[in-house]
Amino acid sequence: MNQNELKQLVAQKAIEYVPHNAIIGVGTGSTADLFIDELAKIKDNIIGAIASSNRTAERLAGYGIKVFDVNEVRDVPVYIDGADEIDPRGYMIKGGGAAHTREKICASVAQKFICIADASKEVDVLGKFPLPIEIVPLAREAVARRLTAIGGLPIWRVKDDAPIITDNGCHILDVHGLQITDPLALERELTLIPGVLTVGIFAQQPAHVALIATADGVKERVYR
Repeated sequence: MNQNELKQLVAQKAIEYVPHNAIIGVGTGSTADLFIDELAKIKDNIIGAIASSNRTAERLAGYGIKVFDVNEVRDVPVYIDGADEIDPRGYMIKGGGAAHTREKICASVAQKFICIADASKEVDVLGKFPLPIEIVPLAREAVARRLTAIGGLPIWRVKDDAPIITDNGCHILDVHGLQITDPLALERELTLIPGVLTVGIFAQQPAHVALIATADGVKERVYR
């Protein structure tokens, strides 16, 4: 099976984890897009969803799934999203789709975070995938210098020779060359740098369960 087929497989499996008559959280990215396609088939079983990006909100609405503002809801039993990397503790790097700030917010209000990914995303140590950090534009060079000082290689994410602008009006810095052996500590340290909006380490908001698509089927990893 190729990677797209594995993503399709895990998206289909994730539907089994969607509770009836609930508002669920939905992530952003290629795997999340496939999950939304599957969710559309059972949309009458749910009340609606909170979305982690404008892209996700548009895709949900396109299927006639009601999208709620996060501030409108109190009970979100599950948040389902992909990851760029996930380690044996359920800690993740996210943000390849430039949506990790809202993804982290959605994950924080949900009772359970279910990560859906293919086996290529499982790693022993986080950091091979460049760490995305969302940054207020005014602070971009100051933050880049701080990240260089801790041994990272910060590279601004651009499109058509211009900085990527997130849904929050910020820029993304991708930090290469890190080996993140203590994700909790590094997430806290980087979050304290003035101008950093959100770090793409999900250690304070880790996965409770991961569904990992392999050539032998979908494996369930339970972390907490």
